[in-house]
Amino acid sequence: MKFSEQWLREWVNPEISSQELMDQITMAGLEVDGFEPVAGKFQDVVVGEVQSVEPHPDADKLRLCQVNDGSQTVQVVCGAPNVRQGMKVPFAVVGAVLPGDFKIRKAKLRGQPSEGMLCSEAELGLSENHEGLMELPSDAPVGAALSDYLKLNDVAIDVDLTPNRSDCLSIKGIAREVGVLNSLVPQSPRIDPVEAVHSEVPDIRVDAPEGCPRYLGRILRNVNLQAETPLWMQEKLRRSGVRSIDAAVDVTNYVMLEQGQPLHAFDRDEISSGIVVRMALPAEKLVLLDGQEVELTDQTLVIADHEKPIAIAGIMGGEHSGVSPKTRDLVLEAAYFDPITLAGKARHYGLHTDASHRFERGVDYELARDAMERATRLLMDIVGGEPGEIVEVASAEHLPQARTIDFRSKRLADVLGLEIDRTTVEEILIRLGLGIDKLLKNGWRITVPSFRPDISIEEDLIEEVGRIYGYNNLPVTEPTGAFGLRVNDEATRPVSAIRDYFVSHGYQEAITYSFVDPKVQAQIDPGHESIALANPISSDLSVMRTSLWSGLLKTVAHNQNRQQSRIRLFETGLRFLQDDQRIDQQPMLAGVVVGSQYPENWANGRRTADFFDVKGELEGLFSLLGIEIGFAGSRHPALHPGQTAELLRDGVHVGWLGTLHPQVQKNLELNGTILMFELSLNSIVTGYVPNFKEISKFPEVRRDLAIIIGGEVAFADVERLTRKHAGERLTALRAFDVYEGESLGEGNRSLALSLFWQHPERTLNEDEVHSLFNGVIDALKEELGAILRS
Repeated sequence: MKFSEQWLREWVNPEISSQELMDQITMAGLEVDGFEPVAGKFQDVVVGEVQSVEPHPDADKLRLCQVNDGSQTVQVVCGAPNVRQGMKVPFAVVGAVLPGDFKIRKAKLRGQPSEGMLCSEAELGLSENHEGLMELPSDAPVGAALSDYLKLNDVAIDVDLTPNRSDCLSIKGIAREVGVLNSLVPQSPRIDPVEAVHSEVPDIRVDAPEGCPRYLGRILRNVNLQAETPLWMQEKLRRSGVRSIDAAVDVTNYVMLEQGQPLHAFDRDEISSGIVVRMALPAEKLVLLDGQEVELTDQTLVIADHEKPIAIAGIMGGEHSGVSPKTRDLVLEAAYFDPITLAGKARHYGLHTDASHRFERGVDYELARDAMERATRLLMDIVGGEPGEIVEVASAEHLPQARTIDFRSKRLADVLGLEIDRTTVEEILIRLGLGIDKLLKNGWRITVPSFRPDISIEEDLIEEVGRIYGYNNLPVTEPTGAFGLRVNDEATRPVSAIRDYFVSHGYQEAITYSFVDPKVQAQIDPGHESIALANPISSDLSVMRTSLWSGLLKTVAHNQNRQQSRIRLFETGLRFLQDDQRIDQQPMLAGVVVGSQYPENWANGRRTADFFDVKGELEGLFSLLGIEIGFAGSRHPALHPGQTAELLRDGVHVGWLGTLHPQVQKNLELNGTILMFELSLNSIVTGYVPNFKEISKFPEVRRDLAIIIGGEVAFADVERLTRKHAGERLTALRAFDVYEGESLGEGNRSLALSLFWQHPERTLNEDEVHSLFNGVIDALKEELGAILRS
């Protein structure tokens, strides 16, 4: 909220300096983000009157002007296109100093003497407008110092409000705060109802009362929009960061800044039959005042006539129904729009307006009528016109309800750390506009006014009393309390342990965007529908990731483009899946390995990391976590067929491991063999609790077994079957040789296993081991078709 200090002091004028005022506002919770003078620094600039204008004899674009500065008439050479006889303008006399330390001296321009300079707004540091001279009102006193006439000894203060303090998005709201802080009563302009002079009223229908619980309209006939906005109003708008456009728009903006209620004016001749407040129809289009055409969604509240939408409610009007110098009759609108209904709508269409900024945060639902009366009176003073009656359509059940809160004095003392006198508390509450509905034995029953939508619970009232009483007046205390130790589940490993494991194995942790390129994601994870962002940063960051691989592969490309050949990255983060109408956020662990398995040095070769290297590193992680994960051959659209494993825990899918599919690798312009894995974090962080087990004192028995099996048989099946039939005393199972050759027959392979048995309490005898060993052989023959190799 940007505003003029002078404008604020017209409402409430405490006897403190500008800096003290800004410090006071900041300490009350309304942080002053900055301030600046409302004009550049200049001197000896007066109100001048152009008495005559003649062509320059030697320059087509220059004019010879006779200018009266209040004490004498001098000749000034001027090239401004709007200079004319009789106009009053800022005149820098000889010896004047303009912003930028530009000094005015007597000069000759194309042979003609010039004594002084007629100034534009830009040359005085008032604005960036340099298209012509700044025209002053016809009643401006000739010779008066311009800084005194325009009251330029002023600063524009910019307050950075938190979203809950929508009541301070106006001079009225800021003045109310300053008045409370200084025990002063703001002097607000008197608002009297404007008497109707004709019986014509707008036909208004509200079909979406939940989005628009209150809507007011009034017809103002026979206005003259060619009338110029008064300079005092233009200056207040300018100092508040709002550009003057025309009288109708300027008045609605002025009332919005003054009262906090956005308004809008329509050209009545461009409205067909009447006004309807409704939700937009799918694919309806509207050309806005800024010339942009938008396609509306059925979640957008619009103001329409009986044929078409004419405005996006609470955001921006349409170009077709906007006012122009030819407009004769106005339909003035004021409304209360539900903040939730409007939330995010302006952003959806790439807009942010002063009206949407206020309506999204909550406008006083009782303010619309006063604001309309105020705007009507100002319009009549400036553009004339004949007002009609105000038509109001309201839905009581959808309007916010007045809130009452029981406020306990003991709770106030407990939170603030001191007891404030009851009379002082009541005085603060009353100055804040909070009604003391009832005195209670232990406190007060407070009625919250309509302009404070942010106050809803007792703690809000405590905050109000504390900030007005003064944070610096509160005692400094240290909180005390007993904190019990949190019980950690031994079976659950912290994510930090996973990070430490990968870092110790030469990986680097990556943190990538949750927003990814939809084209890349469609190749990586075509099985899941992407969640599109309503307002993406860019087109290549426009959807939420369904896999961490998208960001990691982009990081691989970034590193390979910078001549990094060995890349080992891991990441923990969320993926986002659409589950009916809900977004399911799942913690994931993913990694990518490219290049050599070990850093290049004299002892290690440059062997490229392969599938089994990464599989071994994952098995080491699972051992650390105390879980058993199986690897089963499978297919994934982003992974190489035949080099893809599905990770299973107790038969349930927990992740993937594999080599990037060659076609995907080509599309992403990546080099080398790219190994990837991704697992659900929630599925792997909980394992078994380590237990002590006494080491057996008795000898271990080993038996070796060599079998011939089909090439399609997975080792996991061999291991599962062997453990099942080897008995509970089996302590280890190792594969120590794999061989494929013509002698075994096409499609076959030889697998050599070592089986180890050990009893904790006695020595195993030969018959026991032989029986278990033969049981394993028989099971492998019967269920997997294995042949015992001699």
